[in-house]
Amino acid sequence: MSANEDQEMELEALRSIYEGDESFRELSPVSFQYRIGENGDPKAFLIEISWTETYPQTPPIISMNAFFNNTISSAVKQSILAKLQEAVEVNLGTAMTYTLFEYAKDNKEQFMENHHPVNSTPHQVRKKTKKNNFQKPRNVSWQIKQITKGNFLEDGTGLMWLSI
Repeated sequence: MSANEDQEMELEALRSIYEGDESFRELSPVSFQYRIGENGDPKAFLIEISWTETYPQTPPIISMNAFFNNTISSAVKQSILAKLQEAVEVNLGTAMTYTLFEYAKDNKEQFMENHHPVNSTPHQVRKKTKKNNFQKPRNVSWQIKQITKGNFLEDGTGLMWLSI
């Protein structure tokens, strides 16, 4: 069988197996995502598998670069990818997308045992005042100028105010 025939058969099988499974997503006829774990699970992760032109004779491309995985450290991602790569080597030459997704599901706890959520975007903490949640600016001088042919004034902040 040619690689294209193998891919067509595997695509049909994946569509049949994962029909109605909200964790599975077909991005294209040669690229798939599967969420390992339930929504809201801090140890859930997303695997993306893309087939090359000569897949399954050559390895698929496996990625964990999805935004969904942004709280997983690169070390944990690399560990998961290395274990999946071992499974690829064992299954080379056969349809393996389903096998890889199921392997990840079966080993989720082991894969994520060293996972400690990482903040991907640092947040600034603002200090609240005692009276309200924001502080009034001090020593602000307002520059007001009239806009041509209108009843609008500009207060220096870029906001326009109607002059009565």
